[in-house]
Order: sequence, then structure tokens, then C-alpha cells
Amino acid sequence: MEMKEFMDTLLDAAKNGGIETAEIYYSDEDSFSAKAHNGVIDSYEVSATCSLSLRGSVNGRMGYASTEAFDTEAIAYLVEAVKESAALNEAEEQDEIYAGDENYPEIEEENDDLDEVTAAEKLAIALRAEEAARTADQRIPQTEGATVSTQKGQVILRNSYGLNLHRTRKLYAAYVIPIARDGDSTATGFKLEYGRKLRGLDPVKLGKDAAADAVSKLHAEPVASGEYRIIFRHDAMQSLLQTFCGIFSAENAQQKMSLLAGREGEEIASPLITITDDPLRKGGLATAAFDGEGSATRTKAVVEKGVLKTLLHNRRTAKKQGVRTTGNASRAGGMHVSPSNFYIEPGEQSLEELLKNAGSGLLITDLSGLHAGANPISGDFSLLSKGFVIRDGAQAEPVERITVAGNIYQLLKSVRAVGSDLEFPGSPIGSPSVDAGMMPVSGK
Repeated sequence: MEMKEFMDTLLDAAKNGGIETAEIYYSDEDSFSAKAHNGVIDSYEVSATCSLSLRGSVNGRMGYASTEAFDTEAIAYLVEAVKESAALNEAEEQDEIYAGDENYPEIEEENDDLDEVTAAEKLAIALRAEEAARTADQRIPQTEGATVSTQKGQVILRNSYGLNLHRTRKLYAAYVIPIARDGDSTATGFKLEYGRKLRGLDPVKLGKDAAADAVSKLHAEPVASGEYRIIFRHDAMQSLLQTFCGIFSAENAQQKMSLLAGREGEEIASPLITITDDPLRKGGLATAAFDGEGSATRTKAVVEKGVLKTLLHNRRTAKKQGVRTTGNASRAGGMHVSPSNFYIEPGEQSLEELLKNAGSGLLITDLSGLHAGANPISGDFSLLSKGFVIRDGAQAEPVERITVAGNIYQLLKSVRAVGSDLEFPGSPIGSPSVDAGMMPVSGK
């Protein structure tokens, strides 16, 4: 049956089956991915997925069930599964189905061409990008490939109060991974572009930029252990922020998994640091007018000039703390709290100006071991890093096989300058480059 008819029938069946309030959450996605390698298409994949979940309150307890089938048998299964799930739910704090807000923000629709671009065009883009990287420099004998992917999907949230919300998502991503060699030195480059207008992508520039990144890393060596002035380039700082963004979750704070619990109104960072969660940001990868519970979203400063203004909440955590939800409910294996478009607000200095003002030190561009080497509760990290020496206020020779250690809470307090180069590297988490001051480095 048609999806609207299925949802109508399911809500009726839930009501008649003894579910007091019910909510449907439906999502689907069509995806395409192709990889070019050594001048030929190495892989090609087209897929379509969809899923539907039913939440419902039975005798004051919340039950949950999901399906990928959409027939009469699935309706009966969902209703009974929700009732069984609710009977087993012994949590002290129960979620509730939300009737909805009176008004929702209007999201400006972005122009895109993803319905027009053919599969042949996508393959041609991947081949051109890979060739451009492979032929850009004689020190690049091969690549790991160039990949072009597209995703198109939608989310529908309906409930027995009559709430009916809908949003769509379209995106392309293209990246190239060239391998540079010079003597006994090998380095891997990377360049990613994403957006909603694939025909606006220049695949030759993408390939050449990736090649330049690879070549710039050749003959990297570790520096001597010691204290260095550290500038995290936007992509490295984004990795740190993404790793530790959970410290701003009220859910984690209430579970004693964040040291920011109860610290609203306190100065927790440098006055240069403002962190924004903006679900209404134009072009953002997490832009949405409603969250996973159907609450209206809004833009808010999480940290403003160093002061913690709010943690991120869903309705359950907000109720527990006696505050208003921030519209950050997410459905990742249950109802949780997640950031939307979450980023450090940019400053006024370019990266070149940050380097010039630092004079000497290290520019960190790559961090690895973020899961094993970072403690999301204490904020401590010790990470294998790559980057460049800063000498005479400019980027100099490449560096690798060093470890940068610190603590995210202390780093935020120690920031000396924030760059103007805010980037979202294929993620809803973004950051500009940041001068973090002096930090310990382990090298040779």
C-alpha cells in the first residue's frame, strides 16, 4: 500500500489496539557511489533503504518497534511489538509522545541538481578527478581512487495528536586520495568537496588539490620532544571538537559523563571561544526545522565568549533539569541527545595571520587514534599527529610521528586566537583554525 495509507492505517490500529498515544518516524534514502581507480571505474553501487518505527505509550510506559516491510502483517506486528516492549520498560523516567509546537521555523530550500545529473556524468567526474590527481605531479604514481557519491532522502514524523512533519535531504560528496612517493618517502593526500550542485564541482581542481596535499607531506620527520606553540588547522580542530562534543550533552552530564554538569553560567573557555548549535544554518548537513521528537529547532549559543550558556537537551533531559528543550533529540538506537550544525564561531585572522603571530611552533593538520587516545569524560587526549613546522611565522617542512597531549577543557581555556577559516569537512561539526598556545609534544 502507499506510505500515507500505511501510516493512516497504522495510527488507527495503534489506537484501536490499546496504545494511548503513538508516533511514526519514517526515513528513506536512495544512494549512489562510484569509485575510479587507475583510469577505470573500480566499483559502482546503487542502493535504496527505508525504515519505519512506531513508538507508543501503554499504561504510561513507552514501547518501541520498527520495520522495513509495509503491509498488513507489518501493521499488526508493530502494534503488538510496541505493547510488548512497553510492558518490559521499567525505566523510572519515561519518554513521552510530543503533541508538537505551534510554529516551526521555515527552512530555505536550497537549489540542487542531483535529480538531473545522470549516472554517466557522475562516473565521468570520478574518472576526471582521479586522472587529474594521478597526472598532477611525477611524484604521484598512483591513487587509492576518486569517489563520487550522492544521497537523497526524506524523514516523516507523524503522531496520534495530528502532528505531521516532513523534511528532505540531498547531498553529493566527492573525494580523491592520491599517493605520493619520492625516494623512500611516501605520503597520502586527501581532498573532499560536498554540496548540492554536483555540476558546479570542478573535478580537475579537486584532483590537483588532493595531489598538492599529498606532495606537501613528503619527507616528513618527527621533531624533538618538548613544549611547542600549537595551532590546530581547521580540520584537526574539527576532529577534536567532534570527538569531545558529547561533553555539551545534558544526557551525558546527567549520567555523570561530562564535567560540565551544573556549570551553566560559568566561564569554561577563553573569551575568544563562542560555540554555536545552529539547526537552521543554510546548507548545513544537519539543518532541520524539527528534531527527533518533533520539537521545533532553534539556533543557540552553547558557549558565548567563554561562558557556558546551555547544554544540549531533548525533552526528557530538559524536564529533569527544569528547562526548555533545545531541540536536539536524536534517534540513534533510541531517543538521545545530539548536536546539529555545531561549530566554533570564526574569528578575524586568516590561517596565515595565525602562523605569523605565532612565529614558531607546530601547525597540526591530522590527528589519529581519536577513539583510543581520547577520554570523552575526563577530556584528556594523547594523539598521533601530523602537520608542519612553523618557522619565521610561516608554514615550513612537514612533520609526522609525533604525539600531541592535552585536555579539551584546558585547551578551550588556553586559546590565544581563533581563525576566520571555518570549515565543515563533510560533517555537521565545524571549526576554524585555533591557536591553542603551548602544549607538550612527544617526538624523537
